Amino acid sequence: MAFGISREELNRWKREVASGRIAFLTHYWHDPRFPTVRTVTKVGCADTARLAEWCRSHGLDPRHIHYRTMYPHFDLIGPRQTEILLRERLWSHLERFRLLPENAPRNL
Repeated sequence: MAFGISREELNRWKREVASGRIAFLTHYWHDPRFPTVRTVTKVGCADTARLAEWCRSHGLDPRHIHYRTMYPHFDLIGPRQTEILLRERLWSHLERFRLLPENAPRNL
């Protein structure tokens, strides 16, 4: 179950994904399979070859892409989520969802 984002944010992400750009959407999340995880970042792109390459460039296995018809995406959770958000310099995601480690450098 997703929560903590507006319909406008979701629609913006959908437009970016549909246009073939790599798009990020972080939101609060609850799934009993992952009891310690409270957020997920969906990295989407309608160009699945581009999304697969993005995954490989971050050391992620493209086999875990969710091939949804309209909005293919890769779910980032846990430490890798934070690591990649830092690498991508997505400070607003890190700060808004309190994922930014206190000692994290801001000039990666």
